[in-house]
This record gives sequence, C-alpha cells and structure tokens, in this order.
Amino acid sequence: MAFQLGAGGAGQGPTPQMNVTPLVDVVLVLLIIFMVVAPLLVKQLHLATPPQQTQATPPASADDAQVVVRLDADGTVRLNTEAIALERLEERLRRVFAAQTDDVVFFEADDRANYAQAVAVMDTLRAAGALTIGVVTADPARR
Repeated sequence: MAFQLGAGGAGQGPTPQMNVTPLVDVVLVLLIIFMVVAPLLVKQLHLATPPQQTQATPPASADDAQVVVRLDADGTVRLNTEAIALERLEERLRRVFAAQTDDVVFFEADDRANYAQAVAVMDTLRAAGALTIGVVTADPARR
C-alpha cells in the first residue's frame, strides 16, 4: 500500500492508494503456468482391438438347455416337460447338474398351487444342489 502525501495544505493528510502491480504480476505468472500445464493434462490412450469375427454362434446343445421345474395346480411336478414324482426330483436334478456347467433352475408355480407344496419343491431344488433358483413370475405366452 502506498501513500500520497499532500502538498502541505492544512487539512489534507496522506491518502492511501492501492499498488496493483504485484497483483498483476502474480496473476500473469499463474496464467503462464496454466497455459504450459494444460496441454500436459490431456492423456491419450491408443488401443488396438482385434477385428470382429462375423461367424455365427453355434446353436445351444442339449447340455446347455435351461432347467425349468413347474408345479401345476393339481400338485404335479414337471421337470421341463416331463412329469416326475417329488421324491425322484432330487435324484434326477443331481444327474442334470452333473452334466451341466451351471446349477441354475427356473421354478414356475401355478397361481392355484398349494403354497406348502411350492416351498417343498424349492427345498428339494436347493437340496439337489441348485445354486440359483430363478422364480418365473409371468408366463411369456400370456403377455
């Protein structure tokens, strides 16, 4: 801060004045630093990807078929389309899981099916080794 002294008049004292030269110098230095650093912040990553193959995927084999267990309103348990007794379901699913790579079962129950039977079937699915039980909530044909 600089002071300007009066010309010796009787009521005039020193009047303060702001010296902005150092402030302008600092701002210009910061501007130059940002102008030099800004191009260095842009990072480029060159990536070479393999060409896309246009071959069709092979059709799913019987081993990759989905396992669907359905409980009908009359209490009939079906493994995919085959009716099976609940006592034999666990043994049959163990053989199916041994032939497949994943242990995923989709469970579908009729709206009029007994709740206790549905829980018993899901317990049997878990006992057979199903890691994931997907509950089917709506029939795709009814949509």
